[in-house]
Amino acid sequence: MQENKTALIAGATGLVGSSLLQQLLNENYYSKIIVLVRKSIAIKDNRVEQLVVDYNKLDSYSNQMKADDIYCTLGTTIKKAGSQAAFKKVDYEYPLALGKIAKAQGTQKFIIVTALGADATSPIFYNKVKGETEQQLKALNLPHLFILQPSLLVGNRAENRLGEKIGIVAFSVINPFLMGALKKYRSIKIEAVAFGMIHAAKHFNEKTRTLLSDEIQELYHNH
Repeated sequence: MQENKTALIAGATGLVGSSLLQQLLNENYYSKIIVLVRKSIAIKDNRVEQLVVDYNKLDSYSNQMKADDIYCTLGTTIKKAGSQAAFKKVDYEYPLALGKIAKAQGTQKFIIVTALGADATSPIFYNKVKGETEQQLKALNLPHLFILQPSLLVGNRAENRLGEKIGIVAFSVINPFLMGALKKYRSIKIEAVAFGMIHAAKHFNEKTRTLLSDEIQELYHNH
């Protein structure tokens, strides 16, 4: 059943974001889906509204970003970004700017993908930035904030990351042996993460909730 709801996706051309958009288009939960893009993408669906933005000036588009639910799948790697500062811009500054717009525009649910191990006090830069992002979003006091922390993502990437390919192969071997408290470290399909985000928007009503990788897996396998 289609509801008169609007979703907004930041990062819709990325690994998780593209799966998220496709899953949303396969159902009728939203009557309108705003997609933030740096340049127009080839997609034909009258529910999709493309908003070409400069992420460094998100505030200037805020009046066009009114949505019931905002999905943030923004993320990069230090190697791809080119520096720690450039990485932090994508994984911390942009999501936080998006969160502030969500707060100002009255968005009800903000759903974001970070990473397993996110911790603002971590000595590991990647985990520290992810943790700081979560910390600052919580401080915004949004009506509902849902955080998904996946383990190693399995999916078809546009770019070739040899290290991740090796990791995915290794995880496919050791996944069955990761039991009990170690289950959260199993690799996870991008489709499962995207599904978990949508499930959170539809069914969760807590003020703040964090889903670890094994919880996301369970939701996906039980749907």
